[in-house]
This record gives sequence, structure tokens and C-alpha cells, in this order.
Amino acid sequence: MAESKSGMTYTIVNKVDQLRPGTSGHTITVKVVNSKKVMQRGRPNGPQMRQMRLAECLVGDETGMIVFTARNDQVDLMKEGNTVILRNAKVDLFKGSMRLAVDRFGQVEVTEPANISVKEDNNLSLIEFELVNVVEG
Repeated sequence: MAESKSGMTYTIVNKVDQLRPGTSGHTITVKVVNSKKVMQRGRPNGPQMRQMRLAECLVGDETGMIVFTARNDQVDLMKEGNTVILRNAKVDLFKGSMRLAVDRFGQVEVTEPANISVKEDNNLSLIEFELVNVVEG
């Protein structure tokens, strides 16, 4: 985050190839390449009637692609071909690969279709990361 003269903070807009594991606060405009529901769980006849839905979506821009994990209402917005703005997105590691996600402090917004030509040969989720503890001494 950066601070303007008025003291208000604003988020720096990123491109996919600038994303790194463990970072957050990203605002990024991407195109949905594909979307696959991976889980739908819940009790429709229970007292809460809440369902948990999860989808893995491949999203990207002209610099690369990454897997976006959509939860609940976000699943409906992530349709193939949609252009979406991910606000306050974070990058997590899942089984050693990067995943982009927007939690309750962020927002997923469908925007006007943009002419984004997704660079499909740079999938950041295919890069395997390993957590290394560094001991100073």
C-alpha cells in the first residue's frame, strides 16, 4: 500500500507475473479462462440452510495465468470469458503451488469485457514452492 498526500491509502494495481506467495492487498483485472466446481457441501434441510461452494478458476492477463479459488457467491461470478476485478486479493500456497483468493475483506467484481489476450504459457500455479526456514546465527 502507498500513501497519498491526503493521508488516504490506495492499492497498487498488479499484473499476474508480479504476484508472489504470501502477499496480499492486490487489485488485479483478469479474464476467466475456465472454471471448475470442486466442492458443494451443505444441508439444504438443516436449520442454517448454508451451502459451501468452491471452484478453481484459471484466470490471467497478458503477463500470465494463476489459479483463483472462488468461494460461495464468487463461484457465480467466475464464468468463462468474464473480465473481473479482484480487489484486496491474496496469494496463498496450496500443496506447494500459488493460488489467488479474495476473502471477506476483498471484493470480486465483474466488469466490462476487456480485450485481454491471456498469456497461457506462463502459468504461475505450475511453479512449485517449498517453505524453507532460515536460521540466523
